[in-house]
Amino acid sequence: MTAVRTVSDTPDVGSTASGGGAVETHPVRRRRRRRLTGATFIPWLFLLPAALIFLVFKFIPMAEGIRLSLFEVRPFLGDIFVGFKNYATILQDEKFLTASWHTLVLAGGQTLGAMLIGFFLALLLEGHTKSLWFVRSAVFLPVVAATAVIGEIWRLFFYPAPEGFLNEVISWVGLGPWEYIHDTDTSLVSVMFVGIWKHAPYDMVLILAGLAGIDRQQYEAAAIDGASTLQRIWNVTLPALRPVVTILLTLAAIRGLRVFTEVYVLTGGGPAGSTDVWMTRVYTTAFEQSEAGLASAGSVLLFLVTLILTVSVQWYRRRKEAR
Repeated sequence: MTAVRTVSDTPDVGSTASGGGAVETHPVRRRRRRRLTGATFIPWLFLLPAALIFLVFKFIPMAEGIRLSLFEVRPFLGDIFVGFKNYATILQDEKFLTASWHTLVLAGGQTLGAMLIGFFLALLLEGHTKSLWFVRSAVFLPVVAATAVIGEIWRLFFYPAPEGFLNEVISWVGLGPWEYIHDTDTSLVSVMFVGIWKHAPYDMVLILAGLAGIDRQQYEAAAIDGASTLQRIWNVTLPALRPVVTILLTLAAIRGLRVFTEVYVLTGGGPAGSTDVWMTRVYTTAFEQSEAGLASAGSVLLFLVTLILTVSVQWYRRRKEAR
């Protein structure tokens, strides 16, 4: 007689593997397929105008610039494919090499100066006093002002005659007159000073946001242990601001390497090329020397350097956080 095997006689894999015990059921959850309706595409419709603007005015010109960097551009005569010859020419061009050095010096000086002054301003303006909103707004004004306007105003301040604004001010302490942007020895430092004046308030705002997230009990504990103000800043404030510093370095790297407007308005790269940076050299190559291929190659190289530097900073930050 054949035995009939019931469902209850079926061995349970889970109980057998675990040596017996209660049988646990794990219901399989099936993902429901989301039905595509008209409401699904509504958010994308709102993003469509911005996406089209970015596509037409940013991504398509970027692709065209990469293409032109591989050609000798000859308007009305037809472009000639030259491969990476434009890149080799730029890397051997003495003017581009000098401009790259000026760019690094200017970017480094502006980054360090803006961060130090921004940190000092953040310490002064930190707090919840109602009257501080006016002071913070006044200090932040250089950031929202147009760079071209700022450059034109400072160009008037740098007037080299004794009756110039800055020369008149420093004459009160027996200094000057100086030529500022009109002298090859002081022109780059003068442009750097303007960049620091403009970008320090922006760094101040980010540092203020970082200071707001620091636990005040750490300061109280350090004060009880007898730590001075400088020791509290060094051992409590600065370690807590590492994520903010990473963000500032990333933004400053992009901002410093792409500096153009203030240099172009203040000096145009002069005198005698003493303030010529990478972007002004690209501009001169494209619009004054009519070498669009070389200028495109210079722009692509700047993009690659900025991308590598940004990725390196982000990789270093994540590696430090993983520890």
